Order: sequence, then C-alpha cells, then structure tokens
Amino acid sequence: MELNSIGLNQEKSEAIVKDLNQLLADYQQFYMNLRGFHWNVKGKSFFELHLKFEELYNDINLKVDEIAERILALDGTPLHSFTDYQTISRIKEVKGLTDGAAMVQSILDDFKLLIIEQRNILQNAGNNDDEGTITLMSDYITEEEKTVWMLKSYLN
Repeated sequence: MELNSIGLNQEKSEAIVKDLNQLLADYQQFYMNLRGFHWNVKGKSFFELHLKFEELYNDINLKVDEIAERILALDGTPLHSFTDYQTISRIKEVKGLTDGAAMVQSILDDFKLLIIEQRNILQNAGNNDDEGTITLMSDYITEEEKTVWMLKSYLN
C-alpha cells in the first residue's frame, strides 16, 4: 500500500480529494448565490436577512479556503476556476430572486445537499483514518445542522 506525504493510503486519499473538490465547487457556487441574496433581498425582512446573508457568505468563504488547504494537505490540487466549479457543482446558480423567504428556502435546500455530501466525505475519511478531514467535516455538519434549524424556524 502506497502512503501519501501525511501517511494516509494514497488511493483512498485521492478519492477523498475528488470528493473534496466536488464540495469545493458546491461551496463556491453557494457563496456566489449568498452574495447575490445579500445584494438583492427586498422587503420587510431586508435588514435582518441582509446581515444574515453576509454572515453566511463570510463563513462559506472561510470554509472554501479550509477545504482547498485540506486538499493540498492530502497531496491533491484544489479546483480553482469558475469554469470547473460551474461544470461540476451540484448547487445551481440562483438569479433574479428578491424575496427573502424564497432565498432562505434556497439556502435550506443547498445546506441539505452540502450536509449529505459532507456526511459521505466523513464516512470515506473514517475508512482512511483521515482525522483531519473527519474533524473538518464533523465541525461543518454540526454548525450547519444548527443553521438549518434556525433558518427553518425563521420561515415558520
């Protein structure tokens, strides 16, 4: 069995890198959607949603960097072009929304996809004793599950 530079199974790590690049692309498109929501939200909830969307996109921006750095730690190369992101992202670009409730629902749909994806990466990382990726995914899942609960409560 060949090991990578941090002592993990090379073949399993390459599969995790592929999954992390998928996640990176999804997060990049999610980030762009959140920026658009921040700029274009209208209505009575403008002030609170404008601030919330900014909080969310700032958090996602940090996660994008952490995911790319994890890919590098696993001896991979992070995707770094919008063409790559748009080609493989499972999160679709959202344009033309101004309604805050519709934006929040879109965010909830995207978080669901991201959480499922991260659970899959978490399981694969566990099968490779990849503690760094396990910790990253576990932290993201815990945080995002709470955010989903809060956004669902906002809509109800």
